[in-house]
Amino acid sequence: MPRPRPTDGLVVPPGAGRTIRTAAQQVTFKVTGAHSRVASTFEVVVPPGFDVGAHTHDRSEELFYLIEGELDVLAFEPRIRTRADWRTWESPSGERHVRATPGTLILVPPGCPHAFANPTGRPARMLFQASPPPDHERYFEELLDLLNSGGDIDPAAVEELRRRYDIEQLTPLRHAPAAGARIGATP
Repeated sequence: MPRPRPTDGLVVPPGAGRTIRTAAQQVTFKVTGAHSRVASTFEVVVPPGFDVGAHTHDRSEELFYLIEGELDVLAFEPRIRTRADWRTWESPSGERHVRATPGTLILVPPGCPHAFANPTGRPARMLFQASPPPDHERYFEELLDLLNSGGDIDPAAVEELRRRYDIEQLTPLRHAPAAGARIGATP
């Protein structure tokens, strides 16, 4: 009996992949559910002033790897979940958010509160992986449509969107662009 031919791999050269851009975020789809049963992979540019807000996933596992720039990040269960600002949270063991620099990796298991924000004046770039696919692909498309709609971000619309895609929003998503900051600029 002949052996089945293995599927071909995927090589994604620099700059390749479908990119979605808004004033609040730039996401390039590198590996999607069409390519992998295990995870979706994206390159994300996080502009100055963007705060994804603390949130959890019941089913998804995520991995973040900072390539360029700096981000404030958190990945722990706090003593108290406050709605105002996740950067005031503290874990039972005394952990607080950290300033991630290039080479920092964050692994987030299902159920773990996590967040990232760019408090600097320069864009940050990270590799982001979500498992299982393709929910985050669809989520990014719909989120970026909301962020691109102009005007203030409707927190209720973001919360409803996130609920549909296994995201429990714990603190608000915020985007306050810095004057003169450009999303396409290299950090």
